[in-house]
Amino acid sequence: MKYSHEKLMEEKVFKDPVHRYIHVRDRVIWDLIGTKEFQRLRRIKQLGTTYLTFHGAEHSRFNHSLGVYEIVRRIVDDVFVNRQEWKQEERLLSLCAALLHDLGHGPFSHSFEKVFNLDHEQFTQQIILGDTEVNAVLKKVAEDFPKKVAEVIAKTYANKLVVSLISSQIDADRMDYLQRDAYFTGVSYGHFDMERILRVMRPREEQVVIKQSGMHAVEDYIMSRYQMYWQVYFHPVTRSAEVILTKILHRAKYLSESGYTFAQEPVHFYSMFNGHVTLADYLKMDEAVMLYYFQCWENEEDAILKDLCSRFANRRLFKYVEFHPSNEQMNKLMELNTLFKKAGIDPEYYLVVDSSSDLPYDFYRPGEEEERLPIHLLKNNGEIRELSRESQIVDAISGKRRTDHKLYFPEDLLRDESTKKIVKRQIRRLLDLPE
Repeated sequence: MKYSHEKLMEEKVFKDPVHRYIHVRDRVIWDLIGTKEFQRLRRIKQLGTTYLTFHGAEHSRFNHSLGVYEIVRRIVDDVFVNRQEWKQEERLLSLCAALLHDLGHGPFSHSFEKVFNLDHEQFTQQIILGDTEVNAVLKKVAEDFPKKVAEVIAKTYANKLVVSLISSQIDADRMDYLQRDAYFTGVSYGHFDMERILRVMRPREEQVVIKQSGMHAVEDYIMSRYQMYWQVYFHPVTRSAEVILTKILHRAKYLSESGYTFAQEPVHFYSMFNGHVTLADYLKMDEAVMLYYFQCWENEEDAILKDLCSRFANRRLFKYVEFHPSNEQMNKLMELNTLFKKAGIDPEYYLVVDSSSDLPYDFYRPGEEEERLPIHLLKNNGEIRELSRESQIVDAISGKRRTDHKLYFPEDLLRDESTKKIVKRQIRRLLDLPE
């Protein structure tokens, strides 16, 4: 029997709090799960620093990747099966792409990427195409199979229907992380009727469409996503932790470039610091490694690195106030920078503006930087209509980007006895803090 069609002697199942069971019968999928590159995802949290806000948010990219695989498996094995628009030979490719779509995430994901100018999707493709255990498994299917999986993840694969299963405005990726993140954070916002959505999905040449009778379930899904972003993903306390994490990495990089002698040399970071990151270097980095360094750096001589690491490890986070980037507020920020320096507090690390922005749903806007394929409804008469043309709820939020700005700072340092009283008073007045 060809490897691509080989089944396990007995179906394997993973007990899952979101989908109840995750079913694996394909030998290829089971072998991919067992690779060291996929097992590394157990050591990468799905929600980065969110566990410092919602204590239950300890779930991993491993959990999520299995969940996305399971949703796609249900779609291709139950929903799409025997439909003429679906090519059954794309089944295994869809399952592998779903399982491996997050393979290249680094520790603390987006904060890590921003500091070192890295792209987890590029590393996902490198893992799939490089000298890895994952690549060896995929090549057993066919010599060009790793390339096809990488193309699906890069959204360049010719069959856009396959791409849309894991990358669209209503895909398996989003359907899993909304429910999974809601479960582990303990909030109710991310819940929607996924069973209903799966039942009304239909394959078309370019993407999945939704039967008109399922429109209200999709409305609920979009509103769930909107609420999760503002109540969980962009929570100001989580962003405070991300600010500190980012500043730790910036400080360590600066010290390394300045010739500072570390008590605990950042050997795992050197390639990130100099911008020459090999795949082997990248795969050695996980959150356990980073947290080890942070714990060691609490004993460094550099006061800033020592303080920031202590804050992150012991959850002594920055406070925040609302900030609007108007001329008046920017002038206030410049004045605060000057006062922080007078107080002996480096504003580069201790006075930070952080902005979060989200576009909950958008229709197709060709040529724009983030052009998006819309969600299409299949009407009873066979006509296909873009969702916001039929739904007043979705129309109300379509194309409307919401942005939030916060100014983060260490209030405890403003209470420090060593800080000049007159400067402290001026800073607190500008930040609208009580004396």
